[in-house]
Amino acid sequence: MAGQRFSRIPKEKNFLDMAEYYQNFVTEKSFQLLKKLQKDYQFILIGGWAVFFYTRALKSKDIDIIVDFDELDKLKENHQVNKNERLKKYEINFGEFDVDIYLPFYSQFCLPIEFIQEHLKAAEGFQAPRLEILLILKQQAYEDRKGSAKGEKDKLDILALLNQQEFDFTFYLQILKSHQLDGYRDNLILLLKETKEASELNLNVYQLSKLKKKVLSQLRSV
Repeated sequence: MAGQRFSRIPKEKNFLDMAEYYQNFVTEKSFQLLKKLQKDYQFILIGGWAVFFYTRALKSKDIDIIVDFDELDKLKENHQVNKNERLKKYEINFGEFDVDIYLPFYSQFCLPIEFIQEHLKAAEGFQAPRLEILLILKQQAYEDRKGSAKGEKDKLDILALLNQQEFDFTFYLQILKSHQLDGYRDNLILLLKETKEASELNLNVYQLSKLKKKVLSQLRSV
C-alpha cells in the first residue's frame, strides 16, 4: 500500500440516494467521514461500505479499513485510537458508529491480509478486495454475528455480492480450497436455503428464488 494515493469518489454520483438499513443521518455522517479518511490516509476498504460501492445495495454505518503500521501512527496523531486486544483490531469511536482498523500480522481474518492485498480492485475510487474475497470476509463476520442486527446486515451484504454478474464462483471456490476453508461453501449453501426473503434488497420472492437457484447450481457444479 505504501506510495499509493487513492482517488476521491466522483462528485457527480449521489451514492447516498439508495436503500436504507440504518438511519440516514448516521450513514450520511459515516459517509462524509469515509471521504475525509480517503483524502488523508491510505487504506484498503472492507466491510459494508466496500460491499455498497460494489453493489449499490445497502449503505453501511461502521467503517472497516486495513492499514499498515505507518498509517496507524498517522491515525493516532489525529484521533483517539483504542486497541481492542480481544478482537485484534484498533477502533475509533464516533458516537453513532466506529472506524474499525485492521493490520497485517496482527488482525485475525480467515484469509491472510497479505493475500487480500494481492487481490484488490477499484470500487468507486477506493481500493477494495475482489468480490469473492469480500464475500469470504463477510461470511466470517456473519458467522461471528449471526442472530444479531449486524449479522442480518452481513447476510444481506452476502446476498448483494452474490447478485453481481461479475462474481467468479471458480475463483471463490479455489480460494476456499487453497486456504482450507471448505466449510464456508457449506455455510453459504445453508444460508441460502434458510433465507426466505430479502425485501431490503428489493428482491421479491421470485427474484430471490431465482438468485438462490443460480448460486446453488454454481456452488455444486464448479
